[in-house]
Amino acid sequence: MDIDQIKTFLAVAASGSFLEAAAQVHVTQSTVSARIHSLEQQFGTRLFVRNRAGASLTHAGERFLRHAKTLLLTYEQARHEVGLPSRFRTSLTLGARIALWDSLLPRWIGRLRANRPDVSLNTEIGFEEDLMRRVIAGTMDLALMYSPRQAAGIEVEYLFDETLILVGPDPERRQLDDSYVYVDWGPTFFAQHRKVYPELERPAQTANIGWLGLQLILANGGTCFVPERVAASYLQGGCLQRITDSPSLRLPTYVVYPSDGASGVLDTALEELRVLIAAEQTETDPLVTDHEPAEVADLSSAP
Repeated sequence: MDIDQIKTFLAVAASGSFLEAAAQVHVTQSTVSARIHSLEQQFGTRLFVRNRAGASLTHAGERFLRHAKTLLLTYEQARHEVGLPSRFRTSLTLGARIALWDSLLPRWIGRLRANRPDVSLNTEIGFEEDLMRRVIAGTMDLALMYSPRQAAGIEVEYLFDETLILVGPDPERRQLDDSYVYVDWGPTFFAQHRKVYPELERPAQTANIGWLGLQLILANGGTCFVPERVAASYLQGGCLQRITDSPSLRLPTYVVYPSDGASGVLDTALEELRVLIAAEQTETDPLVTDHEPAEVADLSSAP
């Protein structure tokens, strides 16, 4: 098995066609067929069902798909590490939900760059499932998220609580009508939201990230819940207001990293993160750490 076979497998899986995959990886269709055939021989099973409609994954192919993605990521990370300029000692790959990159984590990166200029930083945005998978697979060194999962060999460290507030152009618009945008902040938020609004039916509008919810209400009016930290600039600018007498909800925030993968560089990154969050508590930044964090699901025995 080589990296070209992996890239070809992923191209066929994505396109559903040997011909289109050949164009994507810049080889002939016969070369694509030969690479897939070689993979199937190595595994002793068929990875694709071929017919006039194209190529679709078999059950074995579906199982291999996740591993293939991880193998490619590992290869790319290794190539990046080996190819680092001499002024860099090593590199770190850091990921987080997009809302956490809003004002908070860029300051963390600034501190880390100032204290460790010999470290190359790869920063990424992702959702919990992908971030957890990357940390478990070893292709991401550290990730921040709202709904982590316990897994063997992985540390889940509680950091602080986001304060989610209801905002909109009209501060007196208290009723959650069809202009309300439900932002999916995860299961912890869902449980709190349902408790506060038990009679609310399925919202007319949903968004999977806070940034999208904000764009929708800025363009069309309405309301949505976002972290107070994220909403601060909109509130100061006057384009949004906090809805009068609306509740505040808590969203625990965690950092996830390998238990046995600690290095001097990773330790430095974690310590700078903790120091930054502690500093935020002494100012007016709406981060909370005096709250019992929610339990996280256990994946340590998952297949």
